[in-house]
Amino acid sequence: MTVRQGNQGCQSSPVAPEIPVPVLMYHSVSDTPTAPTRALSVRPAMFAAQLRYLRNQGFKGLTFGELCQRRRAGQPLPARPIVLTFDDGYADLIEEALPIMIEQGFSATVFVTTGWLGGAARHAAGTPPDRMLSWGQLAELSSVGVEVAAHSHSHPQLDQISEPSLWVELASSRRLLEDRLGHPVSSLAYRYSSKRVRAVAREIGYRQAAVVANAVAPSACDPFRVPRLTIRRSTSLAVFARVVNQQRIRLLYTPAHALTMGWAVVRRTRSALRTPTNDPSSSTISMEGFR
Repeated sequence: MTVRQGNQGCQSSPVAPEIPVPVLMYHSVSDTPTAPTRALSVRPAMFAAQLRYLRNQGFKGLTFGELCQRRRAGQPLPARPIVLTFDDGYADLIEEALPIMIEQGFSATVFVTTGWLGGAARHAAGTPPDRMLSWGQLAELSSVGVEVAAHSHSHPQLDQISEPSLWVELASSRRLLEDRLGHPVSSLAYRYSSKRVRAVAREIGYRQAAVVANAVAPSACDPFRVPRLTIRRSTSLAVFARVVNQQRIRLLYTPAHALTMGWAVVRRTRSALRTPTNDPSSSTISMEGFR
C-alpha cells in the first residue's frame, strides 16, 4: 500500500471534478479502550466490516493530503473516493487497524499529537489517554503509505490559547514530524479552530487542515476547513453505510450539530474573555526558531 503524499491545499480548480468526498474521522481501534477513548473508539471487527463494505461497494481510498493535492491540481478522483483519518496517534492504529487496511487495500492519514508519542522524552507534553504510537512506528506507517500529519503538540483547545502558545503548538508539531520522518508535513487537524487559528496554520506553512463539522467535503471547500464525519463505537454498519453513501447526513448527525452549535457560543465567549495569563496550553517547547 503505497500512496503519494499530498502537499497542496484542498481547493477547487476550474477543471477539478465535482465529487463530494466523505472524509471519515476515527480515533482508537480497540476491543479494550480506556474510559476516555471508549466513545470514539471502534472495535477491530467492526472496522474490518466497514472496510469490507467499502471495498465491496467500489470505494477507493486516498490520504487526506492526496485528496487535497488532486483537487487543487484539478486531477481526477476515483469514481467513489473515501478518506480515512485517525486522530491523536494511538498504538492500536498499527497493531489493529493497519493489517485490516492492508488486507482491504485502503490508505489513511494519521494526525499525531507529538507530545504524546512514545519516546517523546524531553518533548513530552500532557498525559496521553491511552497507549500511543512510538516514533519508530510512525516511520513504519509512513513507509507503507500512511500519511503522517500534525494534530498539535500537547492537544490543547487551540481556539482558547494565546497566539504565542498557538505558534508553539502548531509549529513544533510540524517541525518534530519533519525532522524525525525526513519529509514535508503539509496536513493538520485542529482540536477546535477559529479564524485566528486558521490564519496561524497558513502562516506556519500548512497547506490544508481538517475540522470535524460532520459533513461531506465538497469540491469547493476551504482548504483550511475540510470537514470530516465522526465514526464512533456506537456507529452501526447500517449507519456507516448511510454515512459513506451520503444519505441523510444532516439527520444522522443532528445531535452532534446541536451540541456543536451550543458549545461554539460558549467557546467564543471564553475566547473573548481570555487573557495572556489565563492560557490553558501546557506545551513545554520554546518559541525560538518558529517565527
